[in-house]
Amino acid sequence: MSDVVVHFDKADIYQGRFMILNNVNLTIKKSEFCYLIGKTGSGKSSFLKTIYAELPLLNGEASVVGYNLKTIKKRQVPLLRRKMGMIFQDFNLLHDRNVFENLAYVLKATGWKKKDLIKKRVDEVLEQVNLPFIGHKRTFELSGGEQQRVAIARALLNEPEILIADEPTGNLDPDTSDVIIKLIKNLCDQDTAVILATHDYRILEQFPGRIIRCSNGGLIEETSVENLKEQPL
Repeated sequence: MSDVVVHFDKADIYQGRFMILNNVNLTIKKSEFCYLIGKTGSGKSSFLKTIYAELPLLNGEASVVGYNLKTIKKRQVPLLRRKMGMIFQDFNLLHDRNVFENLAYVLKATGWKKKDLIKKRVDEVLEQVNLPFIGHKRTFELSGGEQQRVAIARALLNEPEILIADEPTGNLDPDTSDVIIKLIKNLCDQDTAVILATHDYRILEQFPGRIIRCSNGGLIEETSVENLKEQPL
């Protein structure tokens, strides 16, 4: 079984009829922790949206968790996304439900039916993000850091092969951000690949990882954070 999770070969990334990134060549394997950086408007979001098939791949070749992005059918997109976890800057939790109901809703939507198995899995992921006793709480009762940890738990429910985190610490203070990044980085020990988009140099320095930069209409791999200091994010 291949350990390649994401593979782009001479791919062009479009937003509508406008080409955003040209000749993208990238391979990400299991357990890799990758930062995606770049100025606003450089193509980070378009690239991520192509990975989870919100934007179609028009030119070149690409595969994600075994799905060919060039030939994927609409009915296959939900199956692709079940193999992925996604975390965003805005937590996107349902505030009319408690934490348990937020997580159980995702499992039911992806085919889980047995109540005892749903409860067991929800308890497992809450334990994984160090929030074992908050299932009864409404999400608006939680701090920002707790809400983001619940969002991480939600992303882990179906044991994803890849986790996409788009500015997950953008609304958090530095100490809370560090807790979140540690949680996400630890997932690589479980064979999960991670792509984390950020503007925060401090995070790049404190938690080393592979650095991929969107710049001048392409993707560039950077060898160190020091090389970026004169190129503000």
